Amino acid sequence: MSENSARSVTVERTSTGHFVATNTRGGTVSFGTGSDSEFTPVELLLAALGGCTAVDVDLATSRHAEPTSFSVEVSGNKINDELGNRLTDLAVTFTVTFPDGEGADRARTILPRAVKTSHDRLCTVSRTVEIGTAVTATIEDA
Repeated sequence: MSENSARSVTVERTSTGHFVATNTRGGTVSFGTGSDSEFTPVELLLAALGGCTAVDVDLATSRHAEPTSFSVEVSGNKINDELGNRLTDLAVTFTVTFPDGEGADRARTILPRAVKTSHDRLCTVSRTVEIGTAVTATIEDA
């Protein structure tokens, strides 16, 4: 484990059904219940899945060629069963194109391996979801 393995964000309520998450570097993202255009927590989870693996794949391929298009669609089905609310059938689909050229040919060649390596080893978000990690919820005295 690396020395700097801890990760955290702080979520604060800004108004009824609206929140802002702040990371330790000061970055923020607003989200809510889905009553307006803000992302919901479920959509943020989907974005985290796609974003995590997109970063890995981009780093592996763009050193050879700048893509002409790069998008990742992440989908799943929200269900409620005896286990509670959860997502099933999570899918991460890449659509990536490169221009003509030798570097682009190399990027196209390594794209499938980069996606697989991200999914199987590198993407912390998808690895955590797929393997499963216990979540502890507590109340701290204010």
